[in-house]
Amino acid sequence: MTQPGRYKIAVLPGDGIGSEVTAEAEKVLQAVSQRSGHEFEMEHGLVGGAAMDATGDPLPPATLDLCHASDAILFGAVGDPKYDDPQAQARPEQALLGLRQEFQLFANLRPVRVYPALADSTPLRREMVEGVDLVVVRELTGGIYFGQPRVEGNERAVDTMVYTRAEVERIAHLAFGLARKRRGKVTSIDKANVLACSRLWRRTVAQVARDYPDVTLENLLVDAATMHLIQRPRDFDVVLTGNLFGDVLSDETSVLAGSMGLLPSASLGVDRFGMYEPIHGSAPDIAGRGIANPLAAILSAAMLLRHSLGLEKEAQGVESAVSQVLSAGHRTPDLAAPEGASITTQQMGQLVIQALTG
Repeated sequence: MTQPGRYKIAVLPGDGIGSEVTAEAEKVLQAVSQRSGHEFEMEHGLVGGAAMDATGDPLPPATLDLCHASDAILFGAVGDPKYDDPQAQARPEQALLGLRQEFQLFANLRPVRVYPALADSTPLRREMVEGVDLVVVRELTGGIYFGQPRVEGNERAVDTMVYTRAEVERIAHLAFGLARKRRGKVTSIDKANVLACSRLWRRTVAQVARDYPDVTLENLLVDAATMHLIQRPRDFDVVLTGNLFGDVLSDETSVLAGSMGLLPSASLGVDRFGMYEPIHGSAPDIAGRGIANPLAAILSAAMLLRHSLGLEKEAQGVESAVSQVLSAGHRTPDLAAPEGASITTQQMGQLVIQALTG
């Protein structure tokens, strides 16, 4: 039996609905604490547009200090329409890149599970999505997002994509290790017929695969992958890809689950420290209305329990509670049929807690 532990969690609600959904995730963690005896000290920090309002900096030094003193980060969302100018030197989204760089969070895990109760909530036919259970493993600190952008007047702009063998090896080992604990298959997605970076990616992944003879490797070009993820989603187990392709494909997979409001993520480094956040954005159009789906944030908290704190039983308890609530027919507006009744953000959070503690 795991001895009760004491952990510190940096909570960075951010902008828009970030504060609403992280509040429910915090309540769930408090319920886990009361049930398990583990103590979670949760301290808030400013990030994104909220931090710019207060300090002019999307990632203030005080927030970084808090994160360094913590065991994990529970993150909400960043983005504010008043800071949408792409030419601005400081933007809320820079906080995410800053945190990834500061803590070398090179791997982004985005699990996608279709709950049986929601198999009719997607645009795809039930028989296509039933049983879908995959995880996208996205390389997070390399590639074109961390290249050297150059703007030449108003007529030409250049972005560079760079990957090293070591970066690809690192993320590939994580993906293959994860596949060993799941169904034993890795699908590596690249554009090796065009891009030099992708040819390096494919060669390196193939070499890493030799260390995992019990795991099957499948290679797909990204354009084909966008079709196959919709046409045969049940065939995928662990999807391994680079930063740019992973950004796009992981949003595509949200369609399989029925709503972005269901999808959590973990950004991991070389040790147990990680940052956990729902994949949805700040959604300023619904902020403050109490209708945001908190389940992605709650499931992100479950991933925090599993990956950073090593509390597998507690993580499974939260995930089981979410499944029970959905099976009972409870829905926030993003999941409800037009004629169906829906519940609020806080009501959904409370139902999860009742399922967890009941």
